[in-house]
Amino acid sequence: MNAVKLIGNVGREITVKEFEGGKLATFSLATSETYLNRHKEEVTNTSWHTIVAWGKLAQSCEQLLAKGKLIAVEGRLNYRQYQNKEDQTVKVIEIVASKVEEVSRMRA
Repeated sequence: MNAVKLIGNVGREITVKEFEGGKLATFSLATSETYLNRHKEEVTNTSWHTIVAWGKLAQSCEQLLAKGKLIAVEGRLNYRQYQNKEDQTVKVIEIVASKVEEVSRMRA
């Protein structure tokens, strides 16, 4: 099974491209985890993910998303590669979203 669930913050403004068959939305998502190291210091690691959404979901993302917004994304991992202008192979790992929704922040 190829399934991914992430909660994080939108890292940059969404990019939307329109095609004959619909829309493609692309954006980055920052996820963070915090832990204590062996010196009892708090350490935060942030990972960046490329998210793509197609069709009606892309249209929803275009209206819903803004930089910094906390969201939940469900989808699948997609691996692809292409040749760039220098004829080098570029490998891309992205998450193809099937569901994107805003997450409300809980207050302590």
